[in-house]
Amino acid sequence: MSDTLSPEIRFGSNSGQPATRRDGLAKVTGVATFAADNTPEGLLHAVYAPAKIARGRVSHLDVAAAEAHPGVTHVITPQNRPELQGDPSGKPTMFSFRTEVLQDDTVRYAGQPIALVLGETLEAATEGARLLAPQYEVDPVRVALDDNTARGFDPGGFGLPGGASHGDVEAGHAVAARSIDVSYETAAQYHNAMETHAIVAQWDGDRLMLDMPSQALKVSCAGFAYFFGIPPENVTLRSPYIGGGFGSKAIPTGPQVLAILAARMTQRPVKLMFTRQQMFGPAGHRGATRQRLRLGVDENAALTVIDHEGLAETSTFDDFVEPAANASHDLYAAGALRASHRLVRLDVGTPGPMRAPGEASGSAALECAMDEMAEAAGMDPLEFRLHNYAETQPGTGRPYSSKALRECYAEGAARFGWEGRPLEPRQMRDADGLMTGWGMGTALFPCPMFAAEARATLRPDGTALFETSAVDMGQGAWTVLAQIAADSLGLTLDQVEFRAGHSALPDGGVAGGSAHTATAGGALHAAGGDVLRQLGELATADPQSPLYGAGNSSLVARHGWLLLEEDESRRERFADILARAGKTEMIGTGHGGRAPEAAGRHAMNSHGAVFAEVKVDPDLRQVRVTRLVGAFAAGRIINPRLTESQLMGGMIWGTSFALHEAARHDRRSGRIVNADFAGYHVPVNADVSGLEVITVHEDDPYVNALGIKGVGEIGIVGTVGAIGNAIWHATGKRVRHFPIRIADLLAP
Repeated sequence: MSDTLSPEIRFGSNSGQPATRRDGLAKVTGVATFAADNTPEGLLHAVYAPAKIARGRVSHLDVAAAEAHPGVTHVITPQNRPELQGDPSGKPTMFSFRTEVLQDDTVRYAGQPIALVLGETLEAATEGARLLAPQYEVDPVRVALDDNTARGFDPGGFGLPGGASHGDVEAGHAVAARSIDVSYETAAQYHNAMETHAIVAQWDGDRLMLDMPSQALKVSCAGFAYFFGIPPENVTLRSPYIGGGFGSKAIPTGPQVLAILAARMTQRPVKLMFTRQQMFGPAGHRGATRQRLRLGVDENAALTVIDHEGLAETSTFDDFVEPAANASHDLYAAGALRASHRLVRLDVGTPGPMRAPGEASGSAALECAMDEMAEAAGMDPLEFRLHNYAETQPGTGRPYSSKALRECYAEGAARFGWEGRPLEPRQMRDADGLMTGWGMGTALFPCPMFAAEARATLRPDGTALFETSAVDMGQGAWTVLAQIAADSLGLTLDQVEFRAGHSALPDGGVAGGSAHTATAGGALHAAGGDVLRQLGELATADPQSPLYGAGNSSLVARHGWLLLEEDESRRERFADILARAGKTEMIGTGHGGRAPEAAGRHAMNSHGAVFAEVKVDPDLRQVRVTRLVGAFAAGRIINPRLTESQLMGGMIWGTSFALHEAARHDRRSGRIVNADFAGYHVPVNADVSGLEVITVHEDDPYVNALGIKGVGEIGIVGTVGAIGNAIWHATGKRVRHFPIRIADLLAP
C-alpha cells in the first residue's frame, strides 16, 4: 500500500454518494437465491386449501380423494393435525397475531387455511388440495363497514392505537367562523409484493432451519420457537434476498407455521409458497376506513379545531385498527384537536401494517379536508397550510427536531410552478381540451428507532468485515448500510465485506417504520467506532507508534490509516498497529437505538410536500396523473440514487391508492372477487409520467447520531390527497372516497 494518503478519501466520503446496489448484479442475472429457490434433498411440497366462504364451518373434506392422487403423501386437517406446543391465540412477540393453524373447523374469513396437502411435486400437492372439494355450513357474512356495529376500544399495544386530544374541542367548534363536516372512505388494500410469502423448513432434531423472507429475523425466530416449544436460539432463519415486504413479512403466518409442523411430522424438508390469489388471505392487508373530519377556522382563517374520527375494519378474532386519525396529530396548529378511533369487526383476515400504516389512509382524508377548508375560507391551499403551520408539536409544545417543512413547500411549489394557480375549479384546459387540475398535499412521517446490534472485524490487511442480521427487501439496505459501515472506519466500499440476512448474526432489528437505516446503520457506525477506539488505545500507548501520547479523541480514520487530526504527518496504518500488538484481528461491537429521554425532548419527523397535476377527459372522465413533484426533507441522505428510488416508489404507491387499488368482496360469500392482478389494479408504466423528486437539505442534530431519517413510506403520505385535490380542481367534483373511479366523475 502506498504511503500517500488519497485526499478524496475521508471519513464520510461514502455517505452521500449514489452507489449502485451491491446486490443488483446477482438479482438481474438470476444468481440471487430467494426463499423458494431452495430445494434441499428429499423436499416435499405443501399447498394449503383456502376457504371459499367468509363465515361458517367446514362440514366435509374429501380427504380420501386427495390422498389417492398420485404423488400426494399427507393431508393435514383439523382432525389429524399434530399438536403445537404454543397456543395459536398467544402473542409471543411484538409482532404477533392470533394464528389460524387448523385448530378447528370454523371459517372466519375467505382465504383462511382449512387443510394442508403435502406432495412429492408441487403439481401433486396442488391437485390434492383441489380434490378436497370442501363443503360448508354457511353463516351470513359481514364484509362492509356498515355490516356490523362500530365500537370503541381500549388502546394499547400493537394494533390498538391511542388517539390524541388537546384544547377544548367543543369550544373550538363553537367559535369557528367557518367549518366543514366531511367523511372520507378508503378501500381495503392487500399486500402484493413481487415475491409472495414462502418458506422452506427443515428439522435436525430440535433445531429448525428456515429459508423465508422476513423483515424481522430475530423476532420471527422467537415467534416460531414459541409454537414448537424450543428456544429461539434453536431456530436459524436465512433471508438474504426479499422481493418486497411492506410490513407483511414481519409477521409469521398460519400457513408458514403449518409448513414447519409438516416438516417435523414427516422429518423431511417442506416448501410452501403462496400463490398470488392466496396473498388476499392470511398475509395481512390495509384495512378499509371511514373517517369523519370536522374542521373550523376563525375570521382570520386560523384553525380553531381539528376533529378527526377514524373507523376501521378488523377481524372477528383479533385486533389491528388502521390508525388513520393519528395523521392529524402533529401537522397543523389548531387551537384544539381530537383524534380518535373506533373499530368494526368483519369476516375478513386480520389487517396489519402496510407501507405507511395510518399515515397513508389518514393523510388522504386530512389533506382533502384541508383543501375543502381552504376553499371555504377563500384561500389558496398552499397559503392556507402555511398560515396554519405548526411551529411546535400541537398539544405538547415540544419543539420539532427540524423545521424543514417550509423549505419543502417552497422548493416543491417553485419546481411545480404553483404560483398563478386559479383558485376556482374547472378553469384550466390543455391544448387537447383536457380538463387540467392542480392539487397538493403535505407529508409527515415519524422517525422511530428500534434496537439493533452489529459487529465489526478489522482484518490484518486493513479491510473489514461488518455483520448484522439486517434485511434488504428491495430498498437497497445492503448498499446503504455498507456505506455507513465503510465510513465508520474511514474505508472505501471495496475494502468492506458486509454480511446480513441471517439470524445467527447480531440482531439487526426490524426493517419497518422507515427506521431500518437509522437503527441498523447506527449499530454499524458504533461497531466501527468501537474498533477505532481500541486501535487508538493501542497506538497512543505504544512508544513505537507515531501516535504515541496523542489523545484518543483527536484521532481520525482515513483509507486504512489512523492519524492525528491536527497533524496528519503523525499517522499509522491499521495493519501496522495490529501487527505490533500481535493481533490478527480486532473486533468491535455496536448498538443502535435511541434513548427515551432524547425522544421526549423533541418531536421527530420526516417532512414533505407533494404537488400533482391531473388531466381529465371531459367526455369519458378518464384521469391521468401527468405530473407529480415531491419535495422531501429526510435528514442526512446516505445514497441519493436509492433515496430517489424509494421516494418515487412511495409516490407511485400514492397514485395507486388514489386511483387504482381496492379489494372487492362478494357480498354473498365474502370472497374477494378481484384476488389477482387482472382485477386488483396497480399502476403500470403508462400510468406514471412526469415524476420528480427533490430532496431538501436537512441537518437534524437530534434525531440520532447520524442524522438519518426514513424515506420508505413518506412518499405515499401527501400524494393521495394531492391527486384527490387535483381532480377536484380539474372537474369541480369532490369525490370523498379512494380510489376515485371514472364512474365517480360521470355520476351527476
